[in-house]
Amino acid sequence: MRTRPTLTWLNSGPSLPRTSTLTDVVPIVADGGVLVLSGAGLSTESGIPDYRGVGGSLRKHTPMTYEEFTTSQAGRQRYWARSHVGWRTIARAHPNAGHHAVTRLTSKLSGVITQNVDGLHQAAGTMDVVELHGGLDRVICLDCKLLSPRVDLDRRLREANPDFAATTTEINPDGDVFLPEDQVRGFEVVGCVECGGVLKPDVVFFGENVPRPRVEQCYSLVDNARALLVLGSSLTVMSGLRFVRRASTAGLPVVIINRGETRGDPYASHRVDLPLGTSLTELADAVL
Repeated sequence: MRTRPTLTWLNSGPSLPRTSTLTDVVPIVADGGVLVLSGAGLSTESGIPDYRGVGGSLRKHTPMTYEEFTTSQAGRQRYWARSHVGWRTIARAHPNAGHHAVTRLTSKLSGVITQNVDGLHQAAGTMDVVELHGGLDRVICLDCKLLSPRVDLDRRLREANPDFAATTTEINPDGDVFLPEDQVRGFEVVGCVECGGVLKPDVVFFGENVPRPRVEQCYSLVDNARALLVLGSSLTVMSGLRFVRRASTAGLPVVIINRGETRGDPYASHRVDLPLGTSLTELADAVL
């Protein structure tokens, strides 16, 4: 059974106090055994906007859902035309100070779970990252399940659409962009090189479930951590919020560093409202 996409969240209770200092966070991280759960807010300083922040893409854009992608040929054509443009921006993005700070803190971390699909943690040198929602750098065939590199698909799409020259200045965290319908119409979508089947980026679309083994792996990381550090996530979707709830129920310190309120605030022991790049650099300097 697939879940319905959760696109928005409104706080129905009182706002909880947040701080703008790392005073209480430093000793928690210094003790080690910290599990990081990162979200789109960590990548905004790399030029990839988040979904729900002040400039979040959900204010102007409804992301592709699993149901539309799998049931609508027109939907797949629209997605691949737009994603073909967006992928170039994602592929050119570089890790920012926040990603590098997480890598510097490796000796104090028990693991990293990211809700992002941009691969910037790995590009910064962080090892053994669990990509909760998959990664845009690879493609899966929905028929034969073959995995292939996104760069190969990019080349094939360019060859199939030699006159396609659409550009955009707006990118979404899932690599999708907005294009006028006349630029999408006529875009040729290619199939799997092995079986001719439908290709999909190896990411979890809105309305699609995270594979159960990956969820269990993340639960195990929570169960073996000494603290949970949430970075740049509104925790609107349950796929990330459930790990915050699990950590809170187990009595672990839950630290959330994010701009603005999150759905996980009631479960947090510390809520910090600071920009990620500078605050994580400061945190790494203090801890190390």
